[in-house]
Amino acid sequence: MPLLNTLARLEAVRAGRARPLATVRHRHLSERPLVLVPLTTAGEAGAPLGAMLGTDPDDPLVLVVPQPRDRTLRWTFLAGLAECVMPYVDGYADVVEPAERTETDPETGRKTKVEAELCVDAPQIIVPSRAGVEYVRLLGRSMRFRRTAEEDPENPYPAPARVPLLGRWFTHLAERSRVPGSSMLLSATELLGRHWATGQSNLEDQHLGSLLGWLAPPEGMSGAEWALHVELGRDGHGRLLFPPAGPATDPAFDNGLLAPAISRFDAARAAAAADGPGAEERVREAELAVRELVTSQMAHTWRQTWEAIALLRALPPGERTTDRWTRDRWSFTGHRDRVRAGEPPQPRRDDAVTAAQKLATRETEQVRLDAQEALDDPLVMAGRRLAGEAFAGEVTEVVMEWTEGKRPRPRPLVTVATEDRPQLADEGGGKVFRSLDGRQQAFAFVRHEEDGQLVLRVLDKMGAGREPVAGSVPEKGDRVCWTLFEHDARGGPKLPDPEHTPWTHGGPPAHLSAPTPPDSVTDEDLL
Repeated sequence: MPLLNTLARLEAVRAGRARPLATVRHRHLSERPLVLVPLTTAGEAGAPLGAMLGTDPDDPLVLVVPQPRDRTLRWTFLAGLAECVMPYVDGYADVVEPAERTETDPETGRKTKVEAELCVDAPQIIVPSRAGVEYVRLLGRSMRFRRTAEEDPENPYPAPARVPLLGRWFTHLAERSRVPGSSMLLSATELLGRHWATGQSNLEDQHLGSLLGWLAPPEGMSGAEWALHVELGRDGHGRLLFPPAGPATDPAFDNGLLAPAISRFDAARAAAAADGPGAEERVREAELAVRELVTSQMAHTWRQTWEAIALLRALPPGERTTDRWTRDRWSFTGHRDRVRAGEPPQPRRDDAVTAAQKLATRETEQVRLDAQEALDDPLVMAGRRLAGEAFAGEVTEVVMEWTEGKRPRPRPLVTVATEDRPQLADEGGGKVFRSLDGRQQAFAFVRHEEDGQLVLRVLDKMGAGREPVAGSVPEKGDRVCWTLFEHDARGGPKLPDPEHTPWTHGGPPAHLSAPTPPDSVTDEDLL
């Protein structure tokens, strides 16, 4: 954990309230996000119990499975989920704009820009906690390989029409959420935890109600006191006053209320199967009782998630947040094109090249995200300065120098007075960087002066003439912030195509490495 975050947590403990970790919002927030509060059955991660979802905080759609072990009721739940989520996703698929993207020629390796379609916006789903993100991934895996009645007429348990498609989209969103800086699938707890520090552990911050308690505790109570009350407070029957953010439910609720209600529903259905008098009415009543119980567990979390969104909207967006959202839009557009082209669903396990590419992408995006957050936010940059990864100072002298040769180029020396302690070698030779109109400008560290000042040499972004372009060289009296890290991530080595994967890494895919079948036997082959 960065030192500045530790200091912020200590201050939160002393003050009894959360302390800011950022001055801007480092994640994109859609104007119309889809909030999803899922609930699952205890003891079986893949058995859905209910969900509350929608784009209007005052009008959620509630889906409940009165008997999670019933396959038909599960399919009904998933079909209802698809009927709500897929129109939301499809609403962004056809509104496009022309854009350019870079493609690499597989034979020559040359990069060229081509015209392409880019969706103007992309869907955004927000769940209460990180466990909700993992549950979306699990639902996607359980749905995307299912076959519908149209695809497999002989299937005794066909999936509803749009369920496999929803599984593919849930899988894509869950995979995209693993890319640092992505905003297509977010959890409210991680959003709040990125922008505020509480006086509790990261694990305790995964309880949405506890985290919000540190941000806005009631009058006369500290954040720690209210968070403890929210997390552990129970009524006279031993049930939690504030149900957890899910997707797991409270064991006391399961044993004391939910299990008896499901048993009554099963008994009512058994009586209805035997054509007992008034059985259908008892089934409806028992189903309504289960629905009310499950809804009571989700309603509080639903309101808390929208409260978290409102707190985040109060922060101004970071300057480079739009760039990261553009990459999300490209990801959404690419998956839309794959679905419409009829490509098969994502495999259960990636091949070696695909897995390496995903890992390299995540590492690259993490480096880029760390740099962009520091450039967008003075508070984040203060943490990098405290760690010796950046420094700020006042320019005290500028001496013009030029390279030797037929066409001398400017290489001015800049002397900087700073109170920071950057991790620069005493002998010089390292590089530092500053942001110049959104571009990275490089400086070479020359030496330490006796009075502690630093001497830097400007290396680029000064134009092609003998005299530097106006504004490209710091002037005396300017206060500038330099970083020891680059402002953009470098790409990794090129990976082989899947069909050229070496045998040490699993070899080519099975459909490419399968042996060619022998020719059929003819009469001429027999003696």
